[in-house]
Amino acid sequence: MFLVFILAGMLFSCQKKEKVNILKIGLPEEPKSLNVWLGTDTNSRKILSQIYQPLFTRDPKTLEIIPWLAKENPVFDKEKLTYTVKLREAKWSDGSEFTSEDVLFTKKIFFDFKIPRHYSQWKAIKKLVTIDKHTLVFYLEKPSAIFLSRVLTAPIVSKKEWGKIAADALKSEKPLRYLQNHSPEKHLGTGPFTLFEYRKGAYLHMKRNPHFFGTGKTIANHLLGPYVDSLLFKIYGTNDIAMLALKKGDIDMYWWDIQPGYIKDLKNDSNIQLFFNKKSALYYMGFNLRKPPFNDKALRQAIATAIDKEFILTRILQNYGTPMHSIVPSGNIFWSNPNVRKYGEGLIPYSHIKEAYKILKDAGYTWEIEPWDVAGNIVEAKGLKLPSGILMDKFVILTPPADYDPKRAFSGVMIQEWLRKLGMQAFARPMAFNSLLETVKGKHNFDAFILGYGGLNLDPDYLRTFFLSENDKPNGWNMSGYKNPFFDKLAQQQKSIVDDKERRKVIWEMQKILMEDVPYIPLYNPHIIEAVSKKEFKGWVEQVNGIGSIWSLCVVKPKN
Repeated sequence: MFLVFILAGMLFSCQKKEKVNILKIGLPEEPKSLNVWLGTDTNSRKILSQIYQPLFTRDPKTLEIIPWLAKENPVFDKEKLTYTVKLREAKWSDGSEFTSEDVLFTKKIFFDFKIPRHYSQWKAIKKLVTIDKHTLVFYLEKPSAIFLSRVLTAPIVSKKEWGKIAADALKSEKPLRYLQNHSPEKHLGTGPFTLFEYRKGAYLHMKRNPHFFGTGKTIANHLLGPYVDSLLFKIYGTNDIAMLALKKGDIDMYWWDIQPGYIKDLKNDSNIQLFFNKKSALYYMGFNLRKPPFNDKALRQAIATAIDKEFILTRILQNYGTPMHSIVPSGNIFWSNPNVRKYGEGLIPYSHIKEAYKILKDAGYTWEIEPWDVAGNIVEAKGLKLPSGILMDKFVILTPPADYDPKRAFSGVMIQEWLRKLGMQAFARPMAFNSLLETVKGKHNFDAFILGYGGLNLDPDYLRTFFLSENDKPNGWNMSGYKNPFFDKLAQQQKSIVDDKERRKVIWEMQKILMEDVPYIPLYNPHIIEAVSKKEFKGWVEQVNGIGSIWSLCVVKPKN
C-alpha cells in the first residue's frame, strides 16, 4: 500500500502544476489476468473493457444495440443473409489505423483458437469479407437473432499487437494456453484509456487515450470525453477498508456492490452519494425434475406459492431490491414478460400457506394432520403424502454458505420454515459453492437448490440455454432436467427470428410456459448499490447493472 501513496502523491503534485485530473477507483480484488483471452473475471473485465472495444454496444438508457466502433447500424440483406458493417475512422492507442483487417483478424483468432465464450457465437458466421478499409460483410449460415447482441459486441483486437503471438501460438503444443499465457507489454486498444502501470497488490494506473474515437462525439445522448486524465485503481482486501477510504476521500468511487449494512452510515455522510439500480440478475430456487416428487408440477407450484417474496424483500434484502416473477429480470424492460403467473403476489402472511395447501389438496395430496383445521385455524401439519399415498420423504435445499452469500443462505432457511408449515420435511443445508455447483450441475445428485446469476446477458437467449432438453447432461446448463417439447420448439425458433418485436412474442410465451411449469422459482433481484464521493467529480451515468461502466468513465467530469 505504501507504493499507492507514493504514486498518489506524485500524481497530486503534478496535478497542482499541470491540473491533472485523476479519478481514483477502489477495486475489491486483484484482476486475475489482463490478457484479453483469459481475463474473464469481473475485476479483469473492468480494466480490459476500457481498452478493447466492440463494434456495437448497448445504449445505457434504452438498452438497445447501438454502433460503437461501427459507424452506423448494419445493413441486413434477408435474401443473402448478410450484414454489411461500416466502421468509424478510428485509431489504436499507438496512433496506427483501425481497419477492417483488424476485425477479420479477430474473427480468425476466435476460430483458430476456439476462444471460450466467443467461438460458440461467432461460428454462426459462414465467411467474413472486407470490401475496403472501413467496410465488412458478414455472411451467416442461417438467420441469427443474437448476431448483433452476442456476436458484434465482442472485443476487437489489433492485428499489429497479436499477429506474431497468434502465429507462434499455433505452432505450439497447446495453442490456446500459449495465447492465454502471453503477457502483453503494451496493450493496443481503441478504448478511452490505456494501461500505463500495474503494481500487483497495490494499484493500476491508466491514462487517457488521446486517440479514442469517441472523444467529442455524442453517442446515446452523451457527449463523450473522457474528461479525466488518469484512472488510478486501488486494490482493497475488505469492504470495511474500502468504505473508510471512500469516506476519507482516498478514492472517488468503490467499484463493487455495497452491502446494505453500510448504507445507513454512508447516507449520513454529506460527501457520499449512493446509487440504487436494478441488476440483470436472477436469484432462484431450482428443483431436480428427473425424479419424484419434484417431477410433479403441482408440487412445484405449491412451493412457489408458499414462498413469501415480500418477506424476503423486506427482511432479507432490507427493501434494496425487487421480487422476481419471471426468469427475465423486470429491469430488462423490452424482453421481460409482465403477464406471467405470479405465485403468491398480493397475499398476506400465512395466506401463502393456505393457497399452497389448496393446490396440493386439489392435486391429490393428503396429510396425517392437515395444516388447517375445520375452523380455518393454523395447526402444525404432519405427514404430507403424495397422491400415490406414499409419505413424502425429507428433502434438502442446498444453498451457498452465509459467508459467501447471506441472502441466498437465509432465503433457504426461510423457505425451509414455510414448507414445514405444509408438512414437508424440508432442510436447508449450506454447502461450499464449488461443491454445490458440482453436485447440482455435474452429478445431478440433489433435491432442490438456491443459486443465482449475478450478470445475465441482456439478450434472453439464455432461456434456451438454461432449459433446452438437450442441455440436460452432466455439466450442462439445464441443471433442473426440465423437458418440454413445445418449449424446445419455441427456444430453437426464437434463435432465427431477426425482427425483435416478432421474437419478443416468442420470448414472452417461453416465459409463460416456464412460470407455469416452474423448474425454477425466481425469488428476488437485489439492487446494485454503489457509492461515490461527491467532492471532486460529477456526472455518473446510471443504468441497469449500475454506474460502473465505460459510459460513466467517458462522461464523469471534475467539479472545478
